[in-house]
Amino acid sequence: MVRVVVHLVAALLAVVVTLTGCSGADAHGLTGRYVDDTIVVIAELRQAVEVGVDDPGYRQVERESRDLMNDYISRYRRNPRIKALSSFTTMQTALNSLAGHYANFENRPIPEKLRNRLQKEWKIAELSVVRGA
Repeated sequence: MVRVVVHLVAALLAVVVTLTGCSGADAHGLTGRYVDDTIVVIAELRQAVEVGVDDPGYRQVERESRDLMNDYISRYRRNPRIKALSSFTTMQTALNSLAGHYANFENRPIPEKLRNRLQKEWKIAELSVVRGA
């Protein structure tokens, strides 16, 4: 009886691992569904730009933000249908601005002017992606 239960648990675990591996989500939770991924990326980066340089977790947030931006852009820029959407080009502009700041001014806080511009572009991208543009 115990042997049967052990085999059933092992089989169930194998199924769960297999299905989890086939889910299509990557390390940052990007699923391949453009609308959902865009909204998630915007939400994550909105939180990231609010973290100050003096915050102990700033380096980790910056590293995760860079990885998220790279994963998002590399996933969708190869798709000609998505690349032509205004929401994607707006997102690409915003992400390039933030990546440029992280690359050139790592030890400086994000200027208020850049933060406001990012928030404006993310709002436009969010509205565009929801309506399919």
